[in-house]
Order: sequence, then C-alpha cells, then structure tokens
Amino acid sequence: VVEILPNRVTQVRTKNVDGYDGIQVTTGERRPNRISKPMKGHFAKAAVEPGRGVWEFPLDQESEVSAGHELTVGLLKEGMKVDVSGRSIGKGFSGVMKRYGFGGGRASHGNSKAHRLAGSIGNAQDPGRVFKGKKMAGHQGDQNVVQQNLDIVKVDGERNIVLISGSIPGSRGSDVIVRPAVKSKERMNILSRISEMPDVADVTDPPDPVEPEAPVATEVQHQETFKADETGDERKNVDTGVPVHADAEDSEPAAAGDTDITHASEPVATESSERAEELEDPENSEGERNAD
Repeated sequence: VVEILPNRVTQVRTKNVDGYDGIQVTTGERRPNRISKPMKGHFAKAAVEPGRGVWEFPLDQESEVSAGHELTVGLLKEGMKVDVSGRSIGKGFSGVMKRYGFGGGRASHGNSKAHRLAGSIGNAQDPGRVFKGKKMAGHQGDQNVVQQNLDIVKVDGERNIVLISGSIPGSRGSDVIVRPAVKSKERMNILSRISEMPDVADVTDPPDPVEPEAPVATEVQHQETFKADETGDERKNVDTGVPVHADAEDSEPAAAGDTDITHASEPVATESSERAEELEDPENSEGERNAD
C-alpha cells in the first residue's frame, strides 16, 4: 500500500532556459525551522507550501503545467505497469551466504571453522590478483533500488492510496517514486509489431477486378456477319461487302467448334502432274506433238 500525496510543482524546466525539459515537485509538510533560507525563497517564489523534499523528473517535451500546479493520484490507473524506486533497508555487514546466497562449506568430513566461508577467491601466481567485482562479504542494503514492471491492483482517489502488487523497496514510511514502466511487455510488444509491419508498397489497395465479357454464341455471330441481298439469294458480308455464293437450301450455319470440309479448294494441276499423264499415255502425247 502506497500513499501518494498531491505533488506540488515548484519549478518548470525548459529547453530554452535550462537546456532540457522537466518539472520539479515537492510533497508532504515540514516544519519551518527545518527549512533553509534558500529553500524558503524557492518555495515562496513558486507560491507553494514547503514540503519535505524536492524531486525533479525529466520530460520528453515541454509540459503544459506551471509552478503551483498539483499532480494527484488520478494520473495512475488500475492494471498499469509502473517502476517503483526507493532506498533499500540497510542490513549492515553481511557474509556471502546472506548477501549472495552462497551454499557454504561442508558440515563435516574434516571441515572446521569454515562452514560459512566463501572459499577460494582466485588463482595463485597467475594472475596473482583478485578480479574486480568478486562476490565477498561486505555492507548490504541502504542502496537505491528500482523494482520494475509492478502491477497497480487498485487506485483509491478518495484516500490517495495505491495498491501495488510486488516488492516495494524501503521501510515503512520511507519515500518512493512511482513512474510508468519503461520496460513493460505491452510497450515491447508494440515496438515488435511496428518493426514487423509491411512496407507501404505491400499494403496498397488492390486494383479493381475486371469483369469478364459475356460469351456470345458462334451461330449468332455467323448470322449477323452475313446478310442476304434484297435482289436474290446472294449474301454479302456486312463488314467487307463481298458477295458470298451459297445455296440457301443446302447451306446451314456451322455449329460452334465444327469444321467445314466440303468447301475445300480443288487441287491445281502442276507441271509434275502433266508429265505423269504423258508417261501413262504415250500415244496421246505423240498425237498432240504432231498436231503442234
């Protein structure tokens, strides 16, 4: 359970004046004799009641709020992912088993006075030193800690409290900072979907479908192509005007897909065919020569 008192804006940072955009806020109360003269003048300039501290938050762009404006718990919503930062509880000098969760040494089999020791901390002559960052006994806690991606279970605007699921750094009554999560799964999923979106050329509107033309029967085309002459049975082609000789009684329009083999042209006699006839009838050929 986190109580969020109204945050009073004491100063607004702008990029033109300060080189960056941000706001400075205070909250709570403090006795006047516990506030220094410079801070008294700072609060008086913003026309806000002195608080128990001053916190500053950078912004991506210039904010519309001004000095004296109050930020309430209404900015938070249920189901929202937040990061909570604060000062962890100090636990003094701790051994490696409590500080880092080491397993310790054997309980028996010749082990004496080394049950909770860390063991070896490095090699011998090579490299001849202890590497930096080696986990050893030392001071634990009392550090700035950030718990990320915590869920807001409920927001009570009347009592200015927020129920957050998860571990909150610090002891009871300590100050914490609650801000929107910077590594939430929703935000990462949005970024991944944007990277997977197709290019503009792939999402252009498809061309309008072309409707196929209605099929026309071949027999109808044949009847429309030729027109009977007014003077007789002779028919003419409507497009070219060339007469077409055909017997009206014998000729019938060909069905679609049929091949007419009755109008094939007669073979034309060639020189080779005439020579073959002469060879077959030699007497006739001699008579023709004498006549010539």
